[in-house]
Amino acid sequence: MWWLTLLACMQADEPIEPNNTDAIVMEVPSGTTGHRLKGLLEEHDLFPSDLPLADVQWKLFLRETDTRCLKAGRFEVNRGLSLNELVNTLCGVPLSDDVPFTVVEGWRIRDIDAALVQKGWIKPGEYATLAYSPPEGLPLPHQPSSLEGYLFPETYQVNAEGFDPMDLLTRQVQTFHDRFYSTQGENLGANSLEEVVIMASLLEREEPSDLHRPMVAGILFKRLTNNWALGVDATSRYTLTDWNDRRAFLKKLRDPDDPYNTRLNKGLPPTPIGNPSLSALNAAMNPTSSPFWYYLHDHDGNLHPSRNASEHESLRATHNVY
Repeated sequence: MWWLTLLACMQADEPIEPNNTDAIVMEVPSGTTGHRLKGLLEEHDLFPSDLPLADVQWKLFLRETDTRCLKAGRFEVNRGLSLNELVNTLCGVPLSDDVPFTVVEGWRIRDIDAALVQKGWIKPGEYATLAYSPPEGLPLPHQPSSLEGYLFPETYQVNAEGFDPMDLLTRQVQTFHDRFYSTQGENLGANSLEEVVIMASLLEREEPSDLHRPMVAGILFKRLTNNWALGVDATSRYTLTDWNDRRAFLKKLRDPDDPYNTRLNKGLPPTPIGNPSLSALNAAMNPTSSPFWYYLHDHDGNLHPSRNASEHESLRATHNVY
């Protein structure tokens, strides 16, 4: 077939640079696909992108190569390997000093910092300082004043012996770009990326069910459009040192000067209140309309929407939620 002839031109079984065994440590982010792999190889000069029809040849290479086995982590490779050998290496075991670190969905910058401190990998505030004053050149369409909301929650393989907080931070933003912005960035509509991310961070805390998040997003956007206060209590917890400090939380709910108080202040909070999952981001991008204006969760976490204040109060009494 003609495409086999074209694939042969790429010489997937031939060394990229024969006899060059200089070690290259290559980082493969979690969730890397065969299409994303091409860019990673190019970054390390491991793919001959100057070949005629390089993009076409890479697609043909993927037709003949199963890349579903790709692993996340750091791998030692070299230019003496062929493309087939590179893929086999990246499907193998990462370097032994890599360990998993999970960023939980909804965690704030301060929560990530605290988890890294608990691991003994950083000093308190070391990660947070970088995240609150991000460097330029990150794969975002604007330069944010803070990376809250853009630090994608995922399990990352990290070098525990020589942990670099900037490395983790940049990988998180790159994962946000690869998993969300690269596919949805052109579909933001009337909302800015910042507004979508803020809404997604609210959904992450407001609705645990992926199924119901689009409806809750529709309710919250409808409140915004109609100049209602959002009434999302989770926003008043954002600045608390301890998210579950009830006394401090109740004080925040009564504070009209708190910009994160969405009971007393209209509009979105000034920043995201955590780092949302892909589910929450997609829900913020795709809110569904409904006749509902209110909602609550019973003590088992089940969602109960209502069409008006009277229905809402009746549901509160029924489920003893106040």
